[in-house]
Amino acid sequence: MRWRIALLISAGIAISYLDRQTLPVAIGEIRKDIPIGNQTKALLDSAFLLTYGLMYVGGGRLMDLLGTRRGFFLSMIFWSVACASHAFAAGVGMLCVSRLLLGAGEGGGFPAATRAIAEWFPVRERSAAMGIINAGTGIGGIVAPPLIACVIGNVSGMGLAPWRWVFLITGMLGLVWTIWWMHDYFPPEPALANPEPTATSSIGMRELLRQRDLWGLIGAKFLTDAAWYFYMFWLPKYLLDARGYDIKGIGAVAWIPFAAAALGCLVGGGMSSWLLRRGCSVNAARKLALGASATLMPFVMLVPHVSVAWVIFLFGLAVFGQQSWSTVVMALPTDLFPRNALGTVAGFVGLGGALGGVVLGQFAGYLLDHGFSYSPVLVVAASLHIAAFLLILAFVHPKQGEPEI
Repeated sequence: MRWRIALLISAGIAISYLDRQTLPVAIGEIRKDIPIGNQTKALLDSAFLLTYGLMYVGGGRLMDLLGTRRGFFLSMIFWSVACASHAFAAGVGMLCVSRLLLGAGEGGGFPAATRAIAEWFPVRERSAAMGIINAGTGIGGIVAPPLIACVIGNVSGMGLAPWRWVFLITGMLGLVWTIWWMHDYFPPEPALANPEPTATSSIGMRELLRQRDLWGLIGAKFLTDAAWYFYMFWLPKYLLDARGYDIKGIGAVAWIPFAAAALGCLVGGGMSSWLLRRGCSVNAARKLALGASATLMPFVMLVPHVSVAWVIFLFGLAVFGQQSWSTVVMALPTDLFPRNALGTVAGFVGLGGALGGVVLGQFAGYLLDHGFSYSPVLVVAASLHIAAFLLILAFVHPKQGEPEI
């Protein structure tokens, strides 16, 4: 039963990543109706990430108050409607409002996933389960380019440009998922649930923010999600601008790195769980998996100097390592904090990641609009996971047994 729950949540996460990829993949078609330069695109990405990060905290608190089932349902309804609203944008301002709303809705997704993991899975299985759930990020990225290219090439009507149908169709998919969610997801029965060793009263934010482990996770997520959001939001545009691809070409190849990302989720989570079964401590199992993932990241700085085939390979290697890393980092809160604080903790960590994405995205947009190439941004992105790993070694120390504050 619990592995079916993991697959259900993974499908929801896949839809969220499909929704957030709609604008980056369709940007070439949208620009035919609405002028969008590099800094404007960075602004649209930042609009999504700012509310996503803020509502990651709010959504986490919502999950702690309403519970996983009702909280995730409300989040998915909100962000699906927000995704569909892009179809009616007449200019950059309306697109920006839709991105703000989409980010606000999607902020509840991963806090809900973190709570569900703690509710249904024992410690030794959590990173593997999070790997399945986090693989949804790759699946959404795999589906997005060919699906969006197919819609743009084949769907029209009602006086709407094909790119507008992209947002309507992807928004509808999220609404359909909520029916599946409310039918299949219920909190585990007391006999199946993992025991909660702490009191059921909510833990205050001030108390959480005094924890050294939390600040280590926030800092690491700030660094590494900056790279992840750059790869996710700018890869289609890099292919469009630097390699001369059109929407059909992007649809044909841009999914490949995200297939590697989905595989990375399974490998990272599976490796950590395997090390635990082999007798490693929680601390060693998590950090060995993180270190192995971080070593794959620096190669992406070679992208401007190789052929297109190698570009796809190097981006694939980078997102494989990133999502292998991310899966383990997302399991760490369940090792460090009691269950009744996990939604809030996941929210703070997600806010850190979103802010990192804003900073690197704005940096990229500024450089590209001022005559620079992608090279300096890729050098920065290639170094961030190594820095984050050193930060985790210094600040984050999960222990055996159930966490408590």
